[in-house]
Amino acid sequence: MVALLSTNVEPVDRNAVVRTLSVAIAGATVAALGIAFAGLGFRPDSTTTRALIYLAIKLAFAIGVVGLAMIYLMRLARPGGERMISPLFVAAPFLAVVVLAAISLWSAPPAHWGRMIVGDDWLECLLSIPIIAIVPFAVSIWAVRKAAPTNLVRAGAFAGLVAGGVSAMSYALHCTDDSLPFIALWYGGTIVLCTLAGAALGPRLLRW
Repeated sequence: MVALLSTNVEPVDRNAVVRTLSVAIAGATVAALGIAFAGLGFRPDSTTTRALIYLAIKLAFAIGVVGLAMIYLMRLARPGGERMISPLFVAAPFLAVVVLAAISLWSAPPAHWGRMIVGDDWLECLLSIPIIAIVPFAVSIWAVRKAAPTNLVRAGAFAGLVAGGVSAMSYALHCTDDSLPFIALWYGGTIVLCTLAGAALGPRLLRW
């Protein structure tokens, strides 16, 4: 009987999780870009050299967050995957932008610090990134549920981290606040909020 049953067992596709998550996040990125464009529009000075430089910095930060978080999320989606990784490396983009922000503040007169940190649209950033992140987060959770994560808090947190990074990447195409302290605080802070929300919701949404 055992021999008969074993003949019908199909080999496990170890790359299925990677493919599912990759396709899901790619689709979520397109959706987030569409939401940002429809709701906010692109920044009007996007063709100037200065705007392109700071847009590249914002995108590099957000893409770095998404790329590293995706690596961890793909591992966490597998049973026992949390034992194979240390999540500390994913903090690298945050540390990099904080260091750049500190250098920027140090080189500027103290009278300018408040404007550099708060910017013009801090409230819009604070609201927009978490709102845009809803769709990428839902898609990430759907993809992770296709696998079998065992650490639901951490898997939810990294799904939120991916979603926050995708949302920040989309919002960057609209945002005209370009100072590095603003990026570190409001982009980084809202991505962290998305991560915490994912950690809180993960056990409910990913329960088998």
